[in-house]
Amino acid sequence: MISLKSALAKPFARRVFKKVQKWAKNPVETQKLVFQDLIAEATRTAFGKDHDFVSINNYDDFVKRVPIRDYEGLKSYVEKVVAGEEDVLWKGKPLYFAKTSGTTSGSKYIPITKESMPSHVEAARNAILLYIHETGKSQFVKGKMIFLQGSPILNEQNGIQLGRLSGIVAHYVPKYLQKNRLPSWETNCIEDWETKVDAIVEETLPENMTVISGIPSWVQMYFEKLQQKTGKKVGDIFKNFNLFIFGGVNYEPYRAKFENLIGRKVDSIELYPASEGFFAYQDKQNEKGMLLQLNSGIFYEFVKADEFFNDNPKRITIKDVEVGVNYVMIISTNAGLWSYNIGDTVEFTSTKPYRVIVSGRIKHFISAFGEHVIGKEVEQAMQDAVLASDVRVSEFTVAPQINPDEGLPYHEWFVEFENEPKDLSALEKKIDESLQKQNTYYFDLIQGKVLRPLKVTKVKKDGFQDYMKSVGKLGGQNKIPRLSNDRKIVDGLAYVN
Repeated sequence: MISLKSALAKPFARRVFKKVQKWAKNPVETQKLVFQDLIAEATRTAFGKDHDFVSINNYDDFVKRVPIRDYEGLKSYVEKVVAGEEDVLWKGKPLYFAKTSGTTSGSKYIPITKESMPSHVEAARNAILLYIHETGKSQFVKGKMIFLQGSPILNEQNGIQLGRLSGIVAHYVPKYLQKNRLPSWETNCIEDWETKVDAIVEETLPENMTVISGIPSWVQMYFEKLQQKTGKKVGDIFKNFNLFIFGGVNYEPYRAKFENLIGRKVDSIELYPASEGFFAYQDKQNEKGMLLQLNSGIFYEFVKADEFFNDNPKRITIKDVEVGVNYVMIISTNAGLWSYNIGDTVEFTSTKPYRVIVSGRIKHFISAFGEHVIGKEVEQAMQDAVLASDVRVSEFTVAPQINPDEGLPYHEWFVEFENEPKDLSALEKKIDESLQKQNTYYFDLIQGKVLRPLKVTKVKKDGFQDYMKSVGKLGGQNKIPRLSNDRKIVDGLAYVN
């Protein structure tokens, strides 16, 4: 018999679907209204006064007055907010700071306001409701759901709560889900990631788990521990587990491994959350890309990635974007971030409605010889190579080898295999061929004998987890970059001799 909660979910999902359709079908007008609201609300802030918001009448005015900034560029304003000043980037004080670890800035303090907080919660909820509306599946709401996340313990600084985004969001789980939600508050508060996952295994084993959510690399660790303890596939332990919700990284490189760990295919929903905002979620099971959240207090700008480091790159809004082009995404938000470069690159898969995939990080690429290989390309190359084979990859990253002991330089792929290939050189050839097809610069460098084809170096079992542990980034929202332009990461990995 269908539970009451399950029965109520369908009409609620239908209502939310209609609401989402309303703005998704009027994207340009929706973004124009968001832009106008943001400018009007922030005119009297310190940032608004410094940038003459009072005389901004349109987007062109905004571009002239507000340059693109990263965290370093906004830091002097953020420091005033951290010190307790009001009306700096946004009216009043923020409710929270989401503390993140920056690659160049040390710790970053990203403001979350009473205006921006609801969009973090609603987007995650709506992603599930749109899945229910599309598929008609709602039985899972009566089972247990787990969200692998950071500790919900918050500190206070000058009247503002401080913590990890996932920990902050844990305080906003709706009451109707509290009884279904795991892990327990006590387990969620465990700081050490390995200890926490062990405790989660013990807590969840006897339960009817129907939804599992988290960053794939860390959910993989949970699944492996479940399998080690029971000797069973995850799908046999949790017979009613049929929905995996993930974000943070591309799932495709993990899909084969997950299906093996689970023992069957399960539906999945991709999310695109960040401390700076909840940007997109998968709204259709059979459509590529995630629906860009145009009605969530975020105004979007885009710059072509290959022009981004020019002196005066052209900034455009959604009405001028094209499908298949790699863009740096720039945001202005009701948390007080203005023309802010979050560092992500995206590609549009559709403009009716606007759907995106995350293609990589603007700082995470290899261009040691002008090839400008990006994250999406290496992930696709790996996927192409292992498809239709029994090779399974646990994790990988790519770095340039500029000064080899002999021969031409090359891209070195550091791969932790679950199932090793019988013929490593054949795998290398398949990966390289895919990369050459995707990236004409790389193709030219190989053909012109500037680079030689890539080489795969095997990483020891749990080598990536050990590396993340050694740099204090095991668990939580942390993830291994798919590629980098230097060898800092790979120098910390342990290889198979």
